Amino acid sequence: MLRVAGARLLDDRDRADVCAVLESDPVAACMVAARVEVAGLDPWRLGGELWGVGSRFDGLCFSGANLVPLRGERAALRSFADRARRYGRTCSSLVGRAELVLPLWDDLAGHWAPAREVRADQPLMALAGAPAVAADPYVRAVRPDELDRYLPAAVAMFTEEVGIDPRAGDGGVGYRSRVAELVAAGRAFARFEGGEVVFKAEIGALSRQVGQIQGVWVHPSLRGQGLGTAGTAAVVERLAALGRVSSLYVNGFNRVARSAYDRIGFTQVGSFATILF
Repeated sequence: MLRVAGARLLDDRDRADVCAVLESDPVAACMVAARVEVAGLDPWRLGGELWGVGSRFDGLCFSGANLVPLRGERAALRSFADRARRYGRTCSSLVGRAELVLPLWDDLAGHWAPAREVRADQPLMALAGAPAVAADPYVRAVRPDELDRYLPAAVAMFTEEVGIDPRAGDGGVGYRSRVAELVAAGRAFARFEGGEVVFKAEIGALSRQVGQIQGVWVHPSLRGQGLGTAGTAAVVERLAALGRVSSLYVNGFNRVARSAYDRIGFTQVGSFATILF
C-alpha cells in the first residue's frame, strides 16, 4: 500500500518548485499564484500557509481565508485533511477544482461544523484574447473617491451570491477595506448612471498569466437588458490589453450567467466546487 508522509509547511526555499506547480495549472491556481508572485511563501506576507506533500509537491494546498487544494491524489488530500483537523477550521470556505475539493471535504465533514452550503458544480471558464461581443464603453475603473457609491452594490452582490451580509461581525470594516484595496489597485469596474452603480465586476486575482473576474452584478431593475454581458466583456477587454487570460467560475444552476459568458467567448476548462461555512 502506498503511503504518503504528512503535509508540511512550505517556505521560500520551496518557492521555485511551488511556482512550477502553480504555472502548470494557471487558470485554476490563479488565486494562489497571484499571492505567491507578490509575497513569496512567508505566511505573514502571504496571508496564509502553503502545505506540501512529496519531494516535488505531488500534493499542494493553500490554507488562509480560504482552504484551496491545488494538487494531490487521494493520499495527499488525506494528509491535508489531517493537518486541517489538527488546527481547526479558520477558513470561510473550501474552494478549488471539484475533483480535489469534494474528496477533501469528505475527510473534513465529520470533524468540522456542518457546511452552510455545498456548491458542487461550478464550471471554471477561460477566455484568451478579446471578447466575442461588444464591450460596454461606459464601464470603467472605479476611482477611490467613488468608494462610498460603489460599496452598496458590492454589498448587494456579496449578500445575493454568498447568502450572508459581508458587514456582519465588524460592521463592515473588513469588507470595506478589501473593496477599497481593489479600487485602489484599479481592479474594480462599474457603470454609473445618475451616480448609482448599475453594473459592477472586479478582477479579484491577477497573476502573471491570468485575471480572475469576480463579483459580476447588475442592478435588479435592469437585468435582462444585456448590461452584464457587455459589462463583463469590458473587463475581459481590459485583461486582454494586459496580456492576461480572463477566467471566472459560475454556479452550474445559474443558466442566465452561463449563457452570457458563452456569448462573450468563455469556454469551460474545468469544474470548481465551493464549501461555504
